[in-house]
Amino acid sequence: MLLSLFFIFSFSITAQDEVEKVTSTVSKSKIEGHIYFLASDELKGRQTGSQENKIAAQYLANTLRSYGVKPIPDTNHYLQHVTLEKVSAATKTTLKTEGISLDEIFTLNKINTTYKGKAVFLNHGLEEDYKNVDVTGKYVICSVGSKDNNAIRAAFSKTKEKRKLAKAKGALGIIEVCTLDKPTAAQIAHYLNGESMSLPNSVKKEEDTFTHLWINDEKEEIHQLFTDKKDVNIDITVEGIERSTVYSQNVIGIVEGSDPKLKDEYIIYSAHYDHIGIGKPVENDSIYNGARDNAVGTVTVLSAAENIAKYPTKRSAIFILFTGEEKGLLGSKWYVEHPVIPLEKMVYCFNSDNGGYNDTSKATIIGLGRTTAKNDIVEAVKKFGLEAIDDPAPEQGLFDRSDNVNFAAKGIPAPTFSMGFTSFNEEITKYYHQVTDNPDSLDYNYLFTFFQSYVLACRKIANNPSTPFWIEGDKYYKAGTKLYKK
Repeated sequence: MLLSLFFIFSFSITAQDEVEKVTSTVSKSKIEGHIYFLASDELKGRQTGSQENKIAAQYLANTLRSYGVKPIPDTNHYLQHVTLEKVSAATKTTLKTEGISLDEIFTLNKINTTYKGKAVFLNHGLEEDYKNVDVTGKYVICSVGSKDNNAIRAAFSKTKEKRKLAKAKGALGIIEVCTLDKPTAAQIAHYLNGESMSLPNSVKKEEDTFTHLWINDEKEEIHQLFTDKKDVNIDITVEGIERSTVYSQNVIGIVEGSDPKLKDEYIIYSAHYDHIGIGKPVENDSIYNGARDNAVGTVTVLSAAENIAKYPTKRSAIFILFTGEEKGLLGSKWYVEHPVIPLEKMVYCFNSDNGGYNDTSKATIIGLGRTTAKNDIVEAVKKFGLEAIDDPAPEQGLFDRSDNVNFAAKGIPAPTFSMGFTSFNEEITKYYHQVTDNPDSLDYNYLFTFFQSYVLACRKIANNPSTPFWIEGDKYYKAGTKLYKK
């Protein structure tokens, strides 16, 4: 009985010590200071490849250095150089047909195009629409999405299928017609018409000869045109697109674990620090500051770095702040192909990414129930008065839309720790990728508890005697068994 009481008392003291370690390093003033700098107008939205993105990287590297976090092994620096191919925005896009002239065109792939000739209307451009229709050497015009679902996200999910079909049928290009209000059109334009980036050799060369566009038919002129016609002559111009090589950087630091055996296992603490830069002005503001997305996530990881550097955990820690997430998860894609420590030594990736929040009583963990670390996360969050919940919007596919997925695909268990949200409602969308996502719009009292929760969860996972893994049956379980030779 006395022995049992001793173990209970010892466990209680240890748990309290861990909480005290967290509260001794995490402060609201430091959180505010970092976020206000990273999301300042002076950093102009931290666009990947920009000078401001490089300034942010140096700031993060120097912050890690000041905490005593070690640089990349066998070096004296914290920056991993990332080579990217940049494709510029078009300088001119127009479509003319039958006396109609439209210029609100969205470039799904960046191809300079000049075409005068026939275009065939094919409903939604799906397999059944090609029956008895010859599109060889012509353009296909169709409505976005399908007859059952033309919502924007669903429409995007159909683009690859439509492009593949049109190419296979011999078309020269495909134009999808949508009807968008001005705010939605502005957001789509910012996403599709800005410069794009990719990793070298990741874009197939055959894509360079095939044009794929969306066009906003706000007055439904194109749809009316095809009420009694199946084909028309069109005149398309897309010009000014140029390709170049740019260089960006991931920021990486390491803290060795305190346990002689467990220090050979590494926990990754990650976030992306880039955002989408400068875009179309909204009420005279053109800087997309990215406070929620993802200065908050970046500083969450900095808080873990400061704490673990001061109080090392049993497992080793590797802190990775990615560039290029907004360009297609490019920094993390680069990293998993160029790891500074073998991937099989990485036993967990605890990513932090955010779109916004609408419930300050919660922390939302995308993939909470998919790994054996669930209880560690739930208990840590509860210590600071929050409730941990899993993905409330599975239809959004959020697990596969952040940097964690590149680690998951290799087999590394990898959930994403996010601020509390219970749905993708207006409270999220009014800030997500908007000029309104500024540091002075955040609730720092909530962030204080949120950051403490993350840091304690990091410590609990890193100190747990059991190595975290996927729950059997998960989509990435087999990749994990292969990576770790289980």
